[in-house]
Amino acid sequence: MIAKNLVNRAAAAGFGLVLALLAGSASQAAQAGAKVAVAAFALFGDQSVFESEANGAARIVANRFGAGPVIVRANTKTRAEATLKTLATSLQSAAKGVDAENDILFVILTSHGSPAGLAVKAGSRNEILSPWTLAAMLDSTGVRHRIVVVSACYSGIFIRPLANADTLVITAADADHPSFGCQDGAEWTYFGDAFFNIALRRTANLRNAFALARTLVRKREQRNGFLASNPQMAGGENIESLLKQNSTARTPAAVEHSQRRETAAFGERMYLDWLNRSYALPALQRPQ
Repeated sequence: MIAKNLVNRAAAAGFGLVLALLAGSASQAAQAGAKVAVAAFALFGDQSVFESEANGAARIVANRFGAGPVIVRANTKTRAEATLKTLATSLQSAAKGVDAENDILFVILTSHGSPAGLAVKAGSRNEILSPWTLAAMLDSTGVRHRIVVVSACYSGIFIRPLANADTLVITAADADHPSFGCQDGAEWTYFGDAFFNIALRRTANLRNAFALARTLVRKREQRNGFLASNPQMAGGENIESLLKQNSTARTPAAVEHSQRRETAAFGERMYLDWLNRSYALPALQRPQ
């Protein structure tokens, strides 16, 4: 009888251990947060800055958000990786690696822009990616939650067709102004440098990152005597809660206020650092 009781107790303990492990796994899964698939596209192949920016931005986003699939496609003078056709198929491929209802598709586009859309150039091939074409491509993936960052002149034209509660849109300029810094051989455009290379290295909060980037871009434009590009951010109310679901407790208001002040101070330090960098002459820093 004693042996039987010992066996029963061991079995119960083992079963309890299994339940604890299962509960721990479930808890870890609940805290894991949404998977983030990244798709970055350098659409204008005649200038290397766009390929550099697409690669750098994808790497930073993947590191910051623990991304799932990462796809980077770049046009060059001799290579056509980011045409309208391959853009659509690449978005579909990225979407296959995530849960369409609960995960996030993070799309990065960098190119020259116009009021009609983004320039798509690979060798002698020329196309235009309009906001409505991009909207149709994104909808066809079936992924509900999207983040779209467009680094180009006049990129604010993408706000109205794309932005909603499930789609956060961030653009380097408004619909009426150019953005700057797209000279061949540069590593980043003005906005790409400020948002991806500086702000997202500082914070995972996209709205805080955008606010910091907007401030840095404007100061750099003023220093070089350029008109304001007016970067834009719209939509994404449901994205924020999805990205925050890893946190089980709200940050106290006093801590949030302290973080905002710290971020502002960081922005000032980064601006001073910018002043000390060796940039190309303003005449070479053409609009995108």
